[in-house]
Amino acid sequence: MDVSKPGTGAVAGAPAQHDIKKVRRTAAASFIGTMAEYYDFFIYGTASALVFNKIFFPEIDPLLGTLAAFSTYAVGFFARPLGGIVWGMVGDRIGRKKALVYTLLLTGLGTFAIGLLPTYETIGLWAAVILVFVRLIQGFGVGGEQGGAVLLTAEAAPPNRRGFYASLVQLGSPAAYLVPSALFAFLTTQLSEDQFLAWGWRIPFLLSILVVAVGLYIRLRVDESETFKAVKENAAAQQAPMKVVFKNSRREVLLGMGSKFVEAAVFPFYTVFLVAYSKHLGNDSAFVLQAIIIAIVAELIMIPSGDISPTVSAGKRFSSEPHC
Repeated sequence: MDVSKPGTGAVAGAPAQHDIKKVRRTAAASFIGTMAEYYDFFIYGTASALVFNKIFFPEIDPLLGTLAAFSTYAVGFFARPLGGIVWGMVGDRIGRKKALVYTLLLTGLGTFAIGLLPTYETIGLWAAVILVFVRLIQGFGVGGEQGGAVLLTAEAAPPNRRGFYASLVQLGSPAAYLVPSALFAFLTTQLSEDQFLAWGWRIPFLLSILVVAVGLYIRLRVDESETFKAVKENAAAQQAPMKVVFKNSRREVLLGMGSKFVEAAVFPFYTVFLVAYSKHLGNDSAFVLQAIIIAIVAELIMIPSGDISPTVSAGKRFSSEPHC
């Protein structure tokens, strides 16, 4: 954890320099990397709503099959807190950039593997078991993604613009949902149901290898922030950062967790459950996916415009120091 003066974001006596071009490049790379990783995570949710009940749980009632598919989707969320803790500590020790490269590979290769999975017809219940295992790997990787990308960007940005640049990373999550939604909307309209169930559903998962390649190329070209380097060079890291954070900032941590929980619970409800429920009512899945795409475009516009951090009073602002 940083031992600098509050709000400086750098070690005392070693102020970090902020090259705006570098900050923008870091923010863009974090956005694209986050989008690549969340593409892998969200594509699973869409497939759970549309197809997984039929290809992995075909022997049970359709409603129960859908619930079983959603259960495998939920597994990833249980793995995310552990991933956040582990990758947070890894990032503190080896660097944010390296940690984010590993999380991208974990999530992306797991998604590609799902596109190659045999279905229930081929290996029975083992298909669902393997699916859950891969989903755990995905969740573990995504758990370290968004927090790490936000931290990398915030540390690189000037203190008075950290809220804005960090918000650009948040664009990666809804932007990531646009691609699988558009792909599934296209596939469900262009293929027959038999074609979609036989092989069409695999296409978005297999295409994830291209998304990972792009994200990896961009992420490898980003440097660690000067703030992070300053902390490391001055040996200003705590030996037990989690213990220190919970001891000194327990209230802020719990409030942050609660705020994130609300957002993280509502987004999948509208983007995943709504698709399945609408399909259960007999509505056109492509139409629902198109409606969700419109809503997400609106979200993309609103996220950066909602940055109020420069106007928050100094007495209420949380510290932007790196917690190494």
